[in-house]
Parts: sequence; structure tokens; C-alpha cells
Amino acid sequence: METTYKPRNIESKIYKMWEKGGYFTPPINYSKKPFVIIMPPPNANGILHIGHAVFVTIEDIMIRYHRMKGEPTLWLPGADHAGIMTQVVYEKELAKQGKTRFDLGRKEFYKQTYEFTMKNREIMENQLRRLGASCDWSGKKFTLESKISKAVYYTFKKMYNDGLIYRGERIINWCPRCKTALSDLEVKYENRSTKLTFINYPIEDSKDFITVATTRPETMLGDTAVAVNPEDKRYKNLLKKNIKIQLPLTNRLIPLVADERVEIEFGTGAVKVTPGHDPVDFEIGEQHQLPIIKIIDQGGKVTKEAGSDYAGLDVISCRKKVIEDLEKKGLLVKQEDYQHSVGSCERCQTIIEPLVSQQWFIRIKNLAEPAIKAVKQKKIKFIPDYFTKIYYNWMENIKDWCISRQIWWGHRIPAWYCECGEMIVDINSPKTCSKCKSSNLHQDSDTLDTWFSSGQWPFTVFSWPKKTEDYKYFYPTTVMETGWDILFFWVARMIMLGIYCTGKVPFKYVYLHGLVRDKDRQKMSKSKGNVIDPLGVVDLYGADALRMALVFGTSAGSDIIISEEKIIAHRRFANKIWNAARFILTNLSGDIDLLKIKREDLQFTKEDYWILSELNLTIEKIERAFQKFNFHQAAEEIYGFFWHKFCDKTIEDIKKRLRNGQNLQDKLTGKWILYHVLLVSLKLLHPFMPFLTEEIYQLLPAKPKKALIIEDWPK
Repeated sequence: METTYKPRNIESKIYKMWEKGGYFTPPINYSKKPFVIIMPPPNANGILHIGHAVFVTIEDIMIRYHRMKGEPTLWLPGADHAGIMTQVVYEKELAKQGKTRFDLGRKEFYKQTYEFTMKNREIMENQLRRLGASCDWSGKKFTLESKISKAVYYTFKKMYNDGLIYRGERIINWCPRCKTALSDLEVKYENRSTKLTFINYPIEDSKDFITVATTRPETMLGDTAVAVNPEDKRYKNLLKKNIKIQLPLTNRLIPLVADERVEIEFGTGAVKVTPGHDPVDFEIGEQHQLPIIKIIDQGGKVTKEAGSDYAGLDVISCRKKVIEDLEKKGLLVKQEDYQHSVGSCERCQTIIEPLVSQQWFIRIKNLAEPAIKAVKQKKIKFIPDYFTKIYYNWMENIKDWCISRQIWWGHRIPAWYCECGEMIVDINSPKTCSKCKSSNLHQDSDTLDTWFSSGQWPFTVFSWPKKTEDYKYFYPTTVMETGWDILFFWVARMIMLGIYCTGKVPFKYVYLHGLVRDKDRQKMSKSKGNVIDPLGVVDLYGADALRMALVFGTSAGSDIIISEEKIIAHRRFANKIWNAARFILTNLSGDIDLLKIKREDLQFTKEDYWILSELNLTIEKIERAFQKFNFHQAAEEIYGFFWHKFCDKTIEDIKKRLRNGQNLQDKLTGKWILYHVLLVSLKLLHPFMPFLTEEIYQLLPAKPKKALIIEDWPK
């Protein structure tokens, strides 16, 4: 045995041994209940970061524990095509070559992006191996592979036929930079300083005005009404008169309407209504049957609908000119400093523009109701439990989901259009129009939101809608483990789509881990220079030290505090285990078959009984911790037992017995204690520190099985 622990010499060798042994692929055994985790598929557009190391560690801990419990244990890996995110990444690669996706064309761009993701996927899979992920590589999946694409299209067609998917003009979040629609969850909101502008709107045939307050004076060019709250006493007389209002800077007259959505306390209590560029205004417009005037296009430029003086300007320039023109006409009352929430694209940070656009939507409330019911009936449990209330709150206030994206990379929407006006939704490309029999059909140019396909991940990986043996045995899965920040992006949608498509919940438990932060509890970012590269850490200190550092002291849902100092501390723990094992193995003579020794033939001292009792107590505590998903407690228990009880006390005590003792039976008992406690400790440590423990297990003079990974969990 080497004098020092050198993880780089060990980890690759051990992982190859596990793969060669076929230990990651479970048998189908209907007499046993399987334990199943479907890996949250990392995006195939870059390398793994510290957040990936968190889920790999937590999930692998569960997988190794349940495998040692004798359960058929499946951890299925995969990669996500990551739609708009990957397209943005690859477009940046093209920009370095002085090219755009339009230079390539859709087909070539898709082909090159696919090749790009396949290269990244291979790198990523090797990185997962280096972190110790004991997943079943024989079943690995990609969200854009043909079988999964067929399943995604099957769901789309089924939902369309059931009236759950529709195409229509709605107001959506539009990113002028990415040039695509975004779901509400893809918009990041933050408070920003701006101006609240007060404008006088003249009343027709009167010298009076209605003063409105707005943070977006430029959109007044698309106003089709002014709205007030029906309970606002200031405007009740005007509402009775059915007045018309002269829209400033235009030749249009617009109505005054009463709507309960208007906040009496905001500004003057009167607000401009621009149905084409504000979600609330769109709803007001629908209720009052107001026309929609689109004055901002998808490139963020002002349209001719705003008037020739403003057409072609960008939004900021238009705002400036509108203010100047209002001031010239004496209609600008005042401007005040104002703080309000502004939405931006979470990927490129461009301020989003609410636009009315033809998009595809899901009537999501129909799916949300059974998903809420499933959690209330305890068919799904959230860990930690406080996320249950957050889940209910979001699901009960859910709005229709815009699932179309104006990008090229991803699942293209399976809808075809004919010149006769017919639209065909199907899984495969139709050859002729079902109405006029024309073969001149063109497919919808939009792509599905990546979360629509990843929302079907837990069952499409098992070849659904086919009822394969894998699907029948492994679905529903057991645990979905992921970060709490994608509870609504992904988890809620998996629950909704899982119940709709299969009639079953997709998993029984949802374990939500927190965000990774540095020792000062700051979010990790490149700009702050506090990012920890997980693979760089593995090179320096070994995967086991990183894994222990990530789980140690961290409960479900709480922030994960990580630092190089913490990793070094667990590297020292790895050294402690190695040195203890080296001492023990040095003192176990080869002529003793430790597996055949019976406990009743040994002469235990008071100290021996104490360590055996402490070991049993530790087993019980760790078992309880695992049952409650308290992996940090389990890690802390075995750490404390091994270092402070076994190493500091028992090993030191037995050293004296082996060195000074004359009684051979006493020495034999001491050796058996060392061997037994080490063996059980290796089993308890294995889910957390798999490489180190497996290497030591392979060096034992007597081992019950071929590999520690398939050993029996201690009882």
C-alpha cells in the first residue's frame, strides 16, 4: 500500500473497474422494488460547473446507498439540447469566425450545432465519471435524439387534439437581442431607477384634461384607451358622460374605460392603455374590445403605426423625442424619479419588450389542477417541505404557457401549412394536404420551448409512449433531485406533463438543493473571481474531498457554502482514512482468515465493546439520516465516528496491545476489531467517498465481495 494517498493514481483505475464489472446497470427483478433517479440532463453546450458537482454528489450518494441495500438501482444519465441557450452559445462561436447563422442557413446551422453539442457531451460525460457518477451509461439519452423527438411530437399532437395547445395572438415577452418569445420564467426582474412621466390627455370638446402617469411615454403612440378604477370618485362623472379623449401627438380619439385592475393610488389614478405592449393593458383591451396597435417591432424599432415622425427610431430615442414633443405642445406636466421592476432576458440581459405576437400556447390550468391534487394527496413529497406551499402558490396562479420560440435549434413545431389555409399537426411530415391534396406544404418555422421536451424527460427516456419493459419496471421514478431555482421551470412542468401523458406522477420525492455560494455567502460569478472549477479541484485534491465538502454541513434547500479551505479539510480526512487503513493492513498478517473468525471465539475488552457499540449507534444514526434525506447528517456522523472515536481512541489503544501484549488471543481480537470496524466504516463512507473506499477495500486481505460498490449495507 502506498505511503500517501494519491487520488490521481487511483480514481481512473477504480472507475474503469466499476464500468467493466457492469455494476451501474441494474437487472429487472419484479420481486424487488427498484430505486430510480433520472439525472437532470446537463446542457450540452459547455463544461460542468460547481452546480453540476452538487447534483452529481447528492444523487450518487443516494444511488450508492440504495445499491448497497440490495435494491435494483438505476441512475439514468443524459444531456439537454438546451434550445435558445445553446443557440446563443454557438452563435458566439460563429461570430469569432465572422459568421452568423444566416450565413449558414437553417439546415447547416442545425448540423453544426448538433456536432458542437456532441463534442461537448462527450467531454461532459467524462467529467461526470471523474466526479464518481455511478450512472448507467448503457441507457444514456439526449433530448434531441429521434426516439425522444417522436415522443415529444406525440405529446404535442395529443395536446393539440385535446384542445390544450392552441395558436393565437397573445402578448408575450420578446427579447429583441435573441429575437424570440420568452416564457415568464425566462424573464429576470429587478428594480431600476427611471422616470414617472405625467402627461395631459385633452378631453374632446373641452378645455379639461385627464392627467395620466406612465413609465413608458413612448408607448402612448399605441394607446387605445385611458382607464380608471370604477370606484375612483374623481372620475365617476366623466365615466357617466361617455367622453372621448384626444390622444396627444396623434389624430386619434380614444375612450375612457372603467376597469378594476387600475390602482387608484398609482399616479393620478388614470392610466394609459396600450394593449399591444403591456400584459395588463392587453387584458383590459380584451375585456373592453379595444383595438391593438403595434408600435414596436421585433427588432426593438418603432413602426410606422406610431407616425412618420417616430418610425424607425429605437425605443430610447423614441422616448426622448416623445418627451420633447409633449413639452413643445404644453402637455408634459412633470417627471418624477421612480423605482420599478424591469424585466430582462435571463440569458443576454436585454430589456424585454412585451409584444402581441402569433405564438403557440398551452392551456396550462387544465394541467395544473391534477398536479396540485397529486401533491395534496401526498403522491409527491417535497424535501424540504416548505417548498410545498411555494409550489401551490405558483400553480394556483399559473398562466398559459407560450411554448414557441423563434430559433432554429431544438424540436421544430410539428405543424404544416397549406396554401389553401389548412393547418396539419402530426408526428411525421405529411406528404399532401388533408383538405385540398396539395403537396406544397411548409412547416412552422418556430421551435418548441426546451422545457416542453425536458418536462417529459422522466418517461420519454424509457421509450414512452411504447410500454417497454424498462417503462413498466422503472417508471414512475423514485426521486427527482435538482436545484430549487428550477422548481417552476422544470419540476412543476414534469409533474403536469407526467400526469397528463402517463396518468401517473413522474416521481415520488422531489429533493431540492440550494445555490452554491462562497465562504462569504456570495453568489459565485466570473466577475467576482470566486468561481470554483470542480474538475480543477478534483485534479488538486481528489473527487472524494470535493464530494464531502459539498455535502458536509448542508441541508436540503439551504445554500451550499464551499471554499478551497473546506475542500482541503476533507482532503485531510481522506489522508486520515488512508493512513488508518495502511496501519491496519500492515498489522493484519496473511495467515489469519478474518472472514472465518467467529465473534464468540474472541476475547473483547471493555474498550472493544465500547467501539462496537459506538459503531452500531453510528449505523443507526446514518440509517435514520438517509431515510429522512439528511445526507449532511449521515456524512457528519461517519466523519465524527471514524476520526474521533475509531482513529483517536480505538486504533491508538490497539496499537499498544499489538506492541506490548503477550496474549495472542488478545492480539487476534484487536486485529479483528481493526478489520471489522474498518470494513464497516468503508461501507458507511462509500456513498460519500467512493474512490478512496473502493481502493482500500480492494487491498483488504479478506473481502466478502468482488467490489465495495456492491457490498451489503451495514445493519
